[in-house]
Amino acid sequence: MIIQTKRFTLRPYRKSDLPSMVKHINDKEIAGNTLTIPYPYTMKDAEDWYGRFRKMMRKKGRNRIASAIVIDGKVVGTIGITIHDHKAEIGYWLGRAYWGQGIMTEVVKEITKYCFNELGLRRTYAYTFPKNKGSMRVLEKAGYKFEGILRKNVMRGDKLIDEYLFARVR
Repeated sequence: MIIQTKRFTLRPYRKSDLPSMVKHINDKEIAGNTLTIPYPYTMKDAEDWYGRFRKMMRKKGRNRIASAIVIDGKVVGTIGITIHDHKAEIGYWLGRAYWGQGIMTEVVKEITKYCFNELGLRRTYAYTFPKNKGSMRVLEKAGYKFEGILRKNVMRGDKLIDEYLFARVR
């Protein structure tokens, strides 16, 4: 999958993307708003992730896609989808230098269009942590509706925390 817009490209990761990825993902706030991104994020973390990504991409019948968000030739974020039957969960991060510019809203709109038009899915959804107001706003601006609060839904460290569920249906 490759999606090209005036502002960015969504495409599969390349090994040469890892230094740029590490530069932009190595942020305590990004890690705090996700379940699986560590802080600090090292080149070893990126290489380990890339190895798992390459293995996943070779798998037949895979249900996951991870795309690099590329601006001016540099990876500045990621958007991924995990497909379950007629629906897909989306997850994303974007480097802090690109926050507040409408980029992630446009990325979410493009990946949602891809899910509906190319994959024939009927629902896309995303979870956010209660403190992640920026991500909630991205989803709302991309046409997602707040569906509810999942109380104590995930374990973060040694604490159970809530998640907010947003979805868009076709």
